[in-house]
Amino acid sequence: MSKFVYFTPEEKARAQNTDLVSLLRAQGERPIRSGREYRTPGDPSVTVRGNKWFDHSKREGGYAISFVQRYYRLPYPEAVSLLLGRKDGQKLEQAKPATTEPKPFALPQPYSNMRRVYAYLLHKRHIEREVVSYFTHEKLLYEDEHHNCVFVGMDGDLAKHAHLRSTNSEGKVFRMNVEGSESAHSFHKDGTDKSLYVFEAPIDLLSYITLYPYGWQEHSYVACCGTSAQPMLERLRQNPRLDTVYLCLDNDDAGNEACERMMETLEEMNIEVQRLCPQRKDWNDDLCARFEKKEKAT
Repeated sequence: MSKFVYFTPEEKARAQNTDLVSLLRAQGERPIRSGREYRTPGDPSVTVRGNKWFDHSKREGGYAISFVQRYYRLPYPEAVSLLLGRKDGQKLEQAKPATTEPKPFALPQPYSNMRRVYAYLLHKRHIEREVVSYFTHEKLLYEDEHHNCVFVGMDGDLAKHAHLRSTNSEGKVFRMNVEGSESAHSFHKDGTDKSLYVFEAPIDLLSYITLYPYGWQEHSYVACCGTSAQPMLERLRQNPRLDTVYLCLDNDDAGNEACERMMETLEEMNIEVQRLCPQRKDWNDDLCARFEKKEKAT
């Protein structure tokens, strides 16, 4: 049983209003930007924004105190003490009031060429040139002025979503959804047959096509840019002919839990569903391993 510690109502309110990105950074962690939110490095299925958190795999969330209790496994008195700076003397930032007007979505400015994106995807990620060229030609992939890969999500003729991925081969990895993106319309490709392949990240989608190219242009694909089921459900809504879904999410706790949730949803919709699991963490890991094996054999 934890020791009783008295907190004034003002202290409780201040602890509850702590900015969680400030907290994570003070603890030596590097939260990952994802649109207007941040993903926690310890659990990518958990996002934080201001003093709020949400676990997308378990569909539950709350405010700063419950976040510390859950994320750092601390009892209530220790969680509040940490947020107030009683344990280490650090003064954490308070969450700013949420703006009422969301920023309108806009695609990042393109760069004059795609040399860095091609070099990164072909030589670092080992994705086939034909696959990269296809999505480039369809205006679903380009290089922005900061040399990031931009994966565009369309709703008909309108761009509604953009996911950025840095082309840095060393140093800090940068990936995020552009502010104002509509999650239901993330990066995808519509096919002509009745199958839909679902991924977490756009690079895994391209990697899978490189690994299994037979008939790929006939299939439909979607990258959820996370583990939300919304993009998958939107593809099914827009194309009622789709009757078979292949869940190709990551081979880790977050990916496996998301697959279980999606399977339950799809079974209730009477849609055939199968789990396709990479041998390693994700499909690009599998692709890179195959490339390294070929290199050693030559």
